[in-house]
Amino acid sequence: MSTPAFDTVIAQARDLLRWRSPLRTELWAARLTAELQESGQAEPFLRRLREDGGQEALLTLAALAAVGGAEGPDAARALPGWVHRMGRVTCEGGWYGKADPYGEQVLAVLSFRYENGKEPHILVVGLGQPQGGLAVDALVEETTFLDDLGLRPAEPGVAAGRILDAFELGDQIMGAAVAGTLPGVRPLATARALTVPGLVRGAPDDTVARFEEVPDLPGAREAFGKLAEFLGDRPLWWSPARVSQFLTSWLPREAILSEAAIEAMPEVVRAWTRYCGDQPAVLRQIDEDAPRLPALMADESLAGLGKRLALRRA
Repeated sequence: MSTPAFDTVIAQARDLLRWRSPLRTELWAARLTAELQESGQAEPFLRRLREDGGQEALLTLAALAAVGGAEGPDAARALPGWVHRMGRVTCEGGWYGKADPYGEQVLAVLSFRYENGKEPHILVVGLGQPQGGLAVDALVEETTFLDDLGLRPAEPGVAAGRILDAFELGDQIMGAAVAGTLPGVRPLATARALTVPGLVRGAPDDTVARFEEVPDLPGAREAFGKLAEFLGDRPLWWSPARVSQFLTSWLPREAILSEAAIEAMPEVVRAWTRYCGDQPAVLRQIDEDAPRLPALMADESLAGLGKRLALRRA
């Protein structure tokens, strides 16, 4: 990192010493961590901070350590008392649910408070469902931000695990499209999630298990079984395009259904749509695609390899 850039960081740290805010300082450190990772200059920068030894440099090292970007300085005890509260938070709740009417993005939310009870805040991480559930955006806000999100409570350990899983998934996908602000929040988001007790990784979404409105029709249970298979681990994502994909592409390609299940499928899909928010555009898409389903299911040219082999064995 160049001398002007280093001097800028020191000046920012000087301001933060005056603000005396653990949260503000951790957010700053998370952005700085992302910048250092991108530039590849982390080690020279950390070495220079240690050589400097001033209060501003020590604060920077302590803040980076709080978000996982460095080891804490040996002389950190010389810093003001509020500095030692960084990273020492209690998780007070978790939430999970759709960020938009179609669930193309879902939100995992955790609320925190520092050990002295001050600076309550929430971590909000957006998980892109069309992208497989990876983290696409994140922010830290005041707790009142939660009021308008309409999310259902979730076990904090489950919500935290989903956040960590989503970041890990993003690391496995080259060139994933994410918000430009995500890297600057991720270090703090990861550090916060790791503090949550009872962490659960790979937790299944129980939305399908909670559905109790399968129509009382012949073949409806069989039809719902195929819908659940299609929904997989992203059941909150239910848009006009997704329902059309299910009825006109996935079912003809993948599913072997009885005539009763094919006949019941439109009502099963409508019931699921009501459960998922009763979006008019989704219902209109069902009305448009459902009449074609029997013919599509009968067209063997649309069957995928697995279905063809299964039919041959039948």
